[in-house]
Amino acid sequence: MSRMRYLPQLDLVGATAVVSGAAGGMGEHLARGLARRGASVIAADVRSEPLREVCAAIRQESPDATVHEYVVDLADPSAADEFTAWIRSERPEVRVLVNNAGVALGGHLTEVSREDLDWLLTVNLLTPVRMTHALLPLLLENGAESGGHAHIVMMSSLFGLVAPPGQGAYSTSKFGLRGFSEALRHELAQNRAPCGITQVHPGGIRTNIARHARVGTGADRERERAGRESFDRLLRFPADRAAELV
Repeated sequence: MSRMRYLPQLDLVGATAVVSGAAGGMGEHLARGLARRGASVIAADVRSEPLREVCAAIRQESPDATVHEYVVDLADPSAADEFTAWIRSERPEVRVLVNNAGVALGGHLTEVSREDLDWLLTVNLLTPVRMTHALLPLLLENGAESGGHAHIVMMSSLFGLVAPPGQGAYSTSKFGLRGFSEALRHELAQNRAPCGITQVHPGGIRTNIARHARVGTGADRERERAGRESFDRLLRFPADRAAELV
């Protein structure tokens, strides 16, 4: 994995952390790790039953942790806005934001629909940008009160560094997230802000994103199936170990 810099060893005892895409993969293990380090966790995902199971597991292994499950479709801008409004109203003490939720879309640009493009760009790029914009004032305020122990994690991808054919939409979202994160990092550093940011570019992490990828409406199904299976075989690094590195 490639990152801007290592996530500092924040003092998370009593902190509140928001993790999107927490119902599986790295999001699940990041949420579990944050709870083990003493943070209260707001775990968000569109999949209600897997999210409920993850939160139950967190409560079992970290009985002192406070865990709130929030079912939200981050492809719906109004629902995402309601989520951040709820955080500002009900959990304004938030100190960690993990923008982990993401989706995948296979197919060449001529093979994907405008609707598919909008869906992917909303979830992977626009929603994390909007959530960061909405919650940054709280992160700065709470970071100042905690001596700089506030942080943002942006989950990008190896495809935010390289752009293979058939991944134009996905790479667009991840390159965009990379640019946003780098600009924000410079702004925070310039202002000596009490909040840091880490961008993570995972590659080969064993999650279900490839299996759950949407295929463009005009894509060659057999080609995409073979490509997805080939790519899935490369996903060997365990998600829990990857989350520990973050």
